[in-house]
Amino acid sequence: MNAIRIAVILLLALGFFPLGLTTANAEASDIAAAARGVVRVVIVGQDGDEVFPVSHGTGFSVGGERIVTNAHVVAEALNDSSLAIGIVPPEGGDAVYARIVAVSQRNDLALLETTSRLGLPPLTIAGNPAVSGSVTAIGYPMNVDRAQGLGASDIFRPVPPVTATGFLSGRRPSREFDTLLHTAPIARGNSGGPLVDDCGRLVGVNSFGAESSGADAEFFFAVSTRELLPFLRANNVAPRINSSPCRSIEELEASEYQRTTREQAQDAAQTAQDEAALARRSDDLRRDITYTVFDARSNLTAVALLLLVLALAAGGAAMFAHTRKDHRLRSIAGGTALALLVAAIAAWALRPGFTEIETRLEEALRAEMDEPETLTPGNLNGAQPASADAAALTCVLDQERSRVVSVPEDDVPLEWKGDGCINGRTQYGLSSGQWTRVLVPADEAAVSINRFNPQSREYVVERYLLDRETMTAARAARAAYETPQCGTGEKSALDLGAAQSAVVAALPQRPNERLVYRCGAAAPVAD
Repeated sequence: MNAIRIAVILLLALGFFPLGLTTANAEASDIAAAARGVVRVVIVGQDGDEVFPVSHGTGFSVGGERIVTNAHVVAEALNDSSLAIGIVPPEGGDAVYARIVAVSQRNDLALLETTSRLGLPPLTIAGNPAVSGSVTAIGYPMNVDRAQGLGASDIFRPVPPVTATGFLSGRRPSREFDTLLHTAPIARGNSGGPLVDDCGRLVGVNSFGAESSGADAEFFFAVSTRELLPFLRANNVAPRINSSPCRSIEELEASEYQRTTREQAQDAAQTAQDEAALARRSDDLRRDITYTVFDARSNLTAVALLLLVLALAAGGAAMFAHTRKDHRLRSIAGGTALALLVAAIAAWALRPGFTEIETRLEEALRAEMDEPETLTPGNLNGAQPASADAAALTCVLDQERSRVVSVPEDDVPLEWKGDGCINGRTQYGLSSGQWTRVLVPADEAAVSINRFNPQSREYVVERYLLDRETMTAARAARAAYETPQCGTGEKSALDLGAAQSAVVAALPQRPNERLVYRCGAAAPVAD
């Protein structure tokens, strides 16, 4: 056993590991989120009641309690039944034991399963990994432990893994399996750790380095996902795969700003066109109405003058009958003259005034606005605004406007009610005119903020991948209020909107993931 302890000390003393900084293009929060799924894999020996590390490497979660590492990391435990395998999480919790599920010596891969639950976040695998660009190696190099003065017992204490950055130098198949060549420094203890892109997605499993001396450049090798994915599937592990382009939140927000500016310019241009079209239509209507009013005035004026002439003639006849003492003719002619005079006055009074032009124009424009597919400002093509009332919708992921680091649903069914109830079970809070629901799960180190705009029918999900301390603060803020049931009224929605702000205040400035969905009417269900 003394020989084993000496070997342990020698292993800890070997190598030199230059630390790297995250590149400007990498999202530090994504790398940190990936690191929370990385573990130290320790080969454990026992001397009586004393447990001690024999050697160690690195591994990472691929879902459930399954851990991937290199085959050579667990080779000693595979060949010596007296040795066990320990898994040390990166933060919180105690080390646990693991058993070997599968080993592939050909491509230096091994699959482990912990005997106790750790609840590690599984790493997402890049579906279309690049062959160039910056990458980050995450792991537990032994020489860093030595430099920090860590003893043998400290190996079992949770500490965050070390990250080092470099660049991919392309695919370089070895004699037996497919590998990636890169310059992100790794050392003894990094074996089995993930090599990730700037979005924290796995592109390879670090395995070994090229020998170099003097001024020779240092290169390192990682088992490619071409080897890893078949290995996982062969062992009934459903990997999380993401093939979306890797871009930062800053890039996404810049693109969104450009899109919004462009749409506003288009809307302004369309509004100007609509107003010009409306002005032309108004001019046409005004001209037609003016002609109609003038014609009516002319006609009624002529009628009034004619009736007045006839009234005068009838009055003259009445005067003539009066001089002849013809009382019957005088009554008939006098009555006729009076009737014609009243009719003339009525015809004159019924002439439309010039103000009638504006009144009729306003009525005509209002009538056309009420008609579908007519020219109205902002609605010249008959487009109707989205309803804020109840609606059954299907929301489709807009890849161009989203930053995807996990494996989200492409289509999301969403049944909206005007009181903020979604899918008949989830009440959204109302704050500053926005409908929002903050989700703080108990079994995942992530917080989601879901937003729905019933006017634009846009559904947005923002996910924050959090460390232990921030997640604890978010859960404490969430525990301070109760969420109301659906349909409990506007006050409940307003109270929920205000209460959720405490959780939002505990979150980082930017999310790791932003999913933007465009919602439309759901297709009818076939009988």
